[in-house]
Amino acid sequence: MILNKIYVDNIIKTALLEDINYCDVTTDYLIPPEQEGSGRFVSKADGIVCGTEVAVRVFQLIDDSIKYEILKNDGDEVHKGDEILKLSGKTAALLKGERTALNLIQHMSGIATASNKYQKIVEGTKASIADTRKTLPGLRPLQKYAVMTGGAKNHRYNLSDAAMLKDNHIDAAGGITSAITKLRSRIGHMTKIEVETRNLDELKEALEAGADIIMLDNMSPELMKQAVEITNGRALLEASGGITDETLRAVAESGVDIISIGALTHSVKAFDISMYVK
Repeated sequence: MILNKIYVDNIIKTALLEDINYCDVTTDYLIPPEQEGSGRFVSKADGIVCGTEVAVRVFQLIDDSIKYEILKNDGDEVHKGDEILKLSGKTAALLKGERTALNLIQHMSGIATASNKYQKIVEGTKASIADTRKTLPGLRPLQKYAVMTGGAKNHRYNLSDAAMLKDNHIDAAGGITSAITKLRSRIGHMTKIEVETRNLDELKEALEAGADIIMLDNMSPELMKQAVEITNGRALLEASGGITDETLRAVAESGVDIISIGALTHSVKAFDISMYVK
C-alpha cells in the first residue's frame, strides 16, 4: 500500500493548523528565526516502526529547507534506544513540528506493532488478521497503511468497496435471504456480499442464499469449528467480536479464514517515541 501524498499533506496541514493556529507563542518569541539545530527521533520501546516519512513531511511543510536521514524504514523492527530518524535545520521549525510529527508516528507505529503481534499469534494457521472500519475520522488511510505495515490485512476501505449485511441491514430488508436476493439483482459482478451471522441457523441461510463471505459474530471457537465444517469451503468465514489475546489462537485454529479486530485502529496504544532537539 502506497500513501497518497496529497492526502497525507492535507492531514498534516489540518493537524498543524489545529496545533499552531496563528502562531507558536513559545517558539516565535523565544527562538531566533536564524538559529540552526538538530533533532533525533528515538524509540523508547520494542516494536514495529511506521510513519517515518509522514513525520518527516510535517517538518518539510513547516520549512522546506529541513534536511533529514531516515534510519529505520516503515516495517522495521526497533528496540528501545534505537534512533529512527535525524533532522537538521531551523530550530524553530523543529520545535513547531515536534508534537504533530510524534502524534502521527506514535499512533501509526502503535497500530503496526499491534498488527504484527496479532499476526504472529495466528502463524501456522490459515487465518489472517484484518482491520475494520472502526477508524478515527480523517485518519483511515494512515491507519490502514499501518495495519499492512505490521503484516496484517485491510478489510473494506469504505462502504463503496463491498456489500456487507449487518444485523440492522438484514432486519430492515426482511431477513438474510431477502437482503441477499435484492442485492444480487442490483450490484455488479465484481462486488462481493458479506453477511453477519449470529448463530448456525443464520450461517446456513446465508450459505443457501449465496453469500460470498460470512461473518461469525461473537461465536465461541467451538461454534466456529462447527461453522467451518458446515460451510466446507462454500464461502470465506470471518470471525469477529469479543476476540482477545487469550482467545485469538483458538479462534484461528477453528479453521476460519479471516479474523477482524477493531481494536487495531480504534483503541490501540501509542508506541513510545521521543524527539530530542538541540
